[in-house]
Amino acid sequence: MPALWLPNPDPGITICAGFDGSENNDWTAIRCETLDGLQFTPRYGPDRRPTIWNPAEWGGQVPRGEVHAAVDEIFTTWRVGRFYADPQDWYSEIGDWSLKYGEDHVSEWPTNKIDRMFHAIRRFETDLSTGRITQDGCPITETAMANCKKVAKPGQKYILGKPADHQKIDPAMASILAHEATADARESGCTDEVADNRMFCF
Repeated sequence: MPALWLPNPDPGITICAGFDGSENNDWTAIRCETLDGLQFTPRYGPDRRPTIWNPAEWGGQVPRGEVHAAVDEIFTTWRVGRFYADPQDWYSEIGDWSLKYGEDHVSEWPTNKIDRMFHAIRRFETDLSTGRITQDGCPITETAMANCKKVAKPGQKYILGKPADHQKIDPAMASILAHEATADARESGCTDEVADNRMFCF
């Protein structure tokens, strides 16, 4: 019996998001996390597609228009505290999102910085094992998590890699970025409390 895939959280709450993009080989994914640690894959558009795009299903290219529509729906559905995005192949789009939604909300977060990525992975692993993170049951993300392979780096560090080219890990990377964004938002004082119909996120 398949695991339950939970519906998205209620509109209007505070969330943070992680974005891992590609052009035409790896997948592109957006994952989100509530301030109390629930990770989820947003569904967007009239047919409620998950925000995970396999370019093979879109004529060999990631559908950038669909990604733009999904990002817009995320920002209009929830209060987005922070949105961390790996800029590889998406520098211009991330710049556009920063201008549209605010540079205090949208930030580049390069995943190719080994030390930074290692510590983000370690935090994610620890918080997942101790129950600080829960999951919505997204089966695509579960497969991506299972695909992750630890790749050794100098200094007793590691990053994540694919066991084979067809075993994609992009939703897992987006999950790690979403968790970093959420942790940083909480540490900066971001809450779900609203005063005078405005969110205060310091």
